[in-house]
Amino acid sequence: MQSIDELSVNTIRFLAVDAIEKANSGHPGLPMGGAAMAYALWSRYLKHDPATPDWPNRDRFILSAGHGSMLLYALLHLSGYDLSLEEIKNFRQWGSRTPGHPEYKVTPGVEVTTGPLGQGFAAAVGMAVAERRLAVEFNRPGFPIVDHHTYIYAGDGCLMEGITSEAASLAGHLKLNKLVCLYDDNRVTIDGRTDITFTEDVGMRFEAYGWQVLRVKDGNDVAAVAEAIGRARESERPTLIMVRTEIGYGSPNKQGKPESHGAPLGEDEACLTKENLGWPLEPAFHVPDEVKAHFKSIREKCGEQKKLWDRLMSGYRHKFPELASRWEAWHSNRLPDKLYDDPALWEFDRPSATRAASGQVLQVLAKYLSNLIGGSADLNASTKTYLQGKGDFQADNPQGSNIAFGVREHAMGTILAGIALHGGLRPFGSTFFVFSDYLKPSLRLSALMKVPVIYVFTHDSIAVGEDGPTHQPVEQLANLRSIPNLDVLRPADGRETAAAWLHALKRTDGPTALVLSRQNLPQLPGSGKEAFRGAYIVGPEKSSSPDLIIMASGSEVALALQAKEILEEKGYSIRVVSMVSWELFERQDEGYRQQVLPGEIKNRLAVEAALPMGWEHYAGSQGHIIGMHRFGASAPGAILMEKMGFTAENIVRQAEKIIKK
Repeated sequence: MQSIDELSVNTIRFLAVDAIEKANSGHPGLPMGGAAMAYALWSRYLKHDPATPDWPNRDRFILSAGHGSMLLYALLHLSGYDLSLEEIKNFRQWGSRTPGHPEYKVTPGVEVTTGPLGQGFAAAVGMAVAERRLAVEFNRPGFPIVDHHTYIYAGDGCLMEGITSEAASLAGHLKLNKLVCLYDDNRVTIDGRTDITFTEDVGMRFEAYGWQVLRVKDGNDVAAVAEAIGRARESERPTLIMVRTEIGYGSPNKQGKPESHGAPLGEDEACLTKENLGWPLEPAFHVPDEVKAHFKSIREKCGEQKKLWDRLMSGYRHKFPELASRWEAWHSNRLPDKLYDDPALWEFDRPSATRAASGQVLQVLAKYLSNLIGGSADLNASTKTYLQGKGDFQADNPQGSNIAFGVREHAMGTILAGIALHGGLRPFGSTFFVFSDYLKPSLRLSALMKVPVIYVFTHDSIAVGEDGPTHQPVEQLANLRSIPNLDVLRPADGRETAAAWLHALKRTDGPTALVLSRQNLPQLPGSGKEAFRGAYIVGPEKSSSPDLIIMASGSEVALALQAKEILEEKGYSIRVVSMVSWELFERQDEGYRQQVLPGEIKNRLAVEAALPMGWEHYAGSQGHIIGMHRFGASAPGAILMEKMGFTAENIVRQAEKIIKK
């Protein structure tokens, strides 16, 4: 007779097998091989409450190897989350809550969208950072209201990805001791055994990062895995538990083979596997009554933990009312009303780079938002994103609000998402705009998950100058604009930059990218809060109907206004529109959009020092675009702008061609 642990582990395995067989699609190998080690965590240690999936003090479980999603769905279903057996049966089907890879906000209990390998690992590092920061801010003797762990389930592929190396290195440096990674060390990838590409000593690598490394020889030994997790929870460092498993465990013909990774076992092999592990062939999706009762008892224990915390929090509110009020404010994501009208946000009286204006704005914001946290990928001096007087977040100073990410753009992007997903903090991160390429996968997932991460990208065009084309963004602006649910703002001066920051902080349903200049820009007359609408008339025409509309963003708006003056001296009527953000403009009502860009005005000219892709929508069939159709070059920025046609004189020439057609 099987023990309750064996019954539970096999239930997890065969819920996965049956769901994948029914869908005729999926990855059975991971849940079959890793069920025991995941069960050891969920049955012995994981602190969570299925009735309250967003409980702030829950442990976080991150399936970084997201292709094994049925492992997580089986655990969520058995644990009592709002995930019915019917949803398990609808695995990978239209409209189900059990998509092929775990998706945040689709399935209750899924903490982060995973699938691209390593992303879950880096997000977990961000969650551990958030736990550490919140704990030092709010915990008081006898009141550990922030006291939880972050657990990662990772496979060989996750540990091969560069983002994992970046994130693990930083986690070790920061001594994030409440971070535990269960490494499903099955030595198999899609193309074969890992020894065809992956022969390093993973344990030694993580020890060099500053992690504790533990080893479990048999991944089916629930007690051994549980004992290792217990040791990990007592460590002063993050812990990697290397668990030797067999992919596709139990399958007579596919165990330990790549064939079990990414395709159903097949009806015959599924039956052989059930026979091999003593599981009934019928019915499919079988959950023994003993297993139901067992998970019910686990769920009740979890509920008691939540009740204890509720009582602790009640006492905390009584004894520390000011801290409790701050706790609520930090978790609300609301901005103080008086922030919008603080004169310090809007007072710019001299030319400045928008990166410098952003730095000025950031210091004001930090006075109102004490939970603002962020930093740069080793570029604070250039991106102007250091919070003055807020300290550095380090192992020996977890109360700091400035995170030094090091030269780790990709990990930074996802760590920020993990911080945002955790709750309680408002994260931002910065780098040069051209290096947005390095973190694009992270940014894309933030947009997919609808998490409010703020990405600050400076040095936004060929005006970077002497550093040359390797550091001059050309296609990056079009790239970011192509990402659904990402707001991209390229402000033209200090006041537009202030509006851009306020929008980014007010937004709670997705990430925002601020694209900022290196070079000084003049402060524009009439700029400011109108930027909240994405586009507005910054230079109105002098007659009832303009001969031409010039549209521009960022540093090119000032050029457009200079060209307007020249053209008006020639007798033309010109309107200039500052296109701060296409996304915000498209959200405005049709009446406003027609007011700014009337459909009957066909003469239009768009100016932007970037790939012109996408501007066709606004320029129209009779318009023209001055943009970048090649990479830049190494020369002073002003010379480059002139050579590439970004001058008032060239705008005038192109404008007259359009008007005189």
